[in-house]
Amino acid sequence: MTEEVAPGARRLVVAALLLAISLAAVDATIVATAVPQIVGDLGGFHQFPWLFSIYLLAQAVLVPIYGRLADLFGRKPILLFGIGVFLVGSVLCGVAWSMLALIVFRGVQGVGAGAILPITTTIVGDLYEPAQRGRIQGYVASVWGVTAVLGPLVGGLFAEYWTWRGIFFINIPLGFAAVALIHRFLHEHVERRRHRIDVAGAAVLTAALSMLILALLEGGVAWSWSSPQSLALLGGAAVLLPVFVVIERRAREPILPPWVFRRRVLVAANLAGLAIGAILIGQSSYVPTYAQGVLGYGAVLAGLAMGAMIVGWPIAATASPRVYLRIDYRLTAILGGLFTIAGCLLLAVFVQED
Repeated sequence: MTEEVAPGARRLVVAALLLAISLAAVDATIVATAVPQIVGDLGGFHQFPWLFSIYLLAQAVLVPIYGRLADLFGRKPILLFGIGVFLVGSVLCGVAWSMLALIVFRGVQGVGAGAILPITTTIVGDLYEPAQRGRIQGYVASVWGVTAVLGPLVGGLFAEYWTWRGIFFINIPLGFAAVALIHRFLHEHVERRRHRIDVAGAAVLTAALSMLILALLEGGVAWSWSSPQSLALLGGAAVLLPVFVVIERRAREPILPPWVFRRRVLVAANLAGLAIGAILIGQSSYVPTYAQGVLGYGAVLAGLAMGAMIVGWPIAATASPRVYLRIDYRLTAILGGLFTIAGCLLLAVFVQED
């Protein structure tokens, strides 16, 4: 599978990919500062954490499935499908009539976002040689981080000066622009042959991850950790994950090949990404809510509470390729992790003192 892009059009393709990434990233956190307005309009305050959770749940469950489908059928069609589903979900969110409907439609957005984030990163890797790939991946990381952190600010502006529904409708023109550029300038050759989709593996993986994430989200909130619900969900996940491993070992074209887990670098990188993603999304979702509900600030100022991350993320993402070429990938990642831990500790001290 190869991507073909004219030299003059490569920047347009990359711009479209970055635009698609920004759409998926910003919608992970954009509702954070609009929660009071959404609850005031739709009700259901006890359900509002699901506005974030269902989006991330659908996205996380489908990422490995989309990745495998892209290997089988090509990056471009899977990416365009993901953007299309995401835009449909955005329209539905904008016209939601209840909190339950909004939560369901956020899940539709998550289904689309699950294709956008991994496939755009893969296409960027296909378009550039290894010598250039670090710099471009730095741009991708900075765009993802900045837009995710900008989400609460954008949501606050819409909630305070217009309507919270506008935070979803703004996706439409941006999404169409990304689709038009990708369709026009990105071309790829896919080896046409019969494929056997690992339906059993995809179904078991989806069920296992859904049970696990649901147990982690609702445990200690909707029910206690020792309740039958928590035990049933955690037990179901514990049973299905080994079943998934057995299925993948026997599958002709597995969704998640077993060799992935034998590569220590891949395992470590994914665990680090999981930790950093949890920290980013957690802070971007709850710090603005804390600023509004506890400190009493308005929606815009609550969004600006994440301003320091907006400044620091692109600087670090742009500088990191040069840093790791001098001091090594591992040391650079460790330094980034130490800064992250230090920032979380300082934030925790601030909240306690307040």
